[in-house]
Amino acid sequence: METTRQNKIARLLQKELSEIFLLQTKATHGMLVSVSAVRISPDMSIARVYLSIFPSEKAEETVKNINGNAKTIRYDLGTRVRYQLRIIPELKFFVDDSLDYIEKIDSLLK
Repeated sequence: METTRQNKIARLLQKELSEIFLLQTKATHGMLVSVSAVRISPDMSIARVYLSIFPSEKAEETVKNINGNAKTIRYDLGTRVRYQLRIIPELKFFVDDSLDYIEKIDSLLK
């Protein structure tokens, strides 16, 4: 059960990270990265960020690259939210494959 504070911080991080990824993916044509969910630990030290990536064939490779650049993304995030948060949480990125799962279920039902 997440507290109200966790939900507020998660929404703030989701908004700011989606803007960061929007600016970064403008350079790479044909790829879309969106932040589908953010889950934050109760002590506010770790944030699990779930990314929806299109095209989904490149999802694993893209998340691997993003995890490699997590420190620079955290720094960019810190410059954006420095007046709202005292401590910027450590970021861990994961693939959100719920859309692929929904498509699979739909195809099985047909």
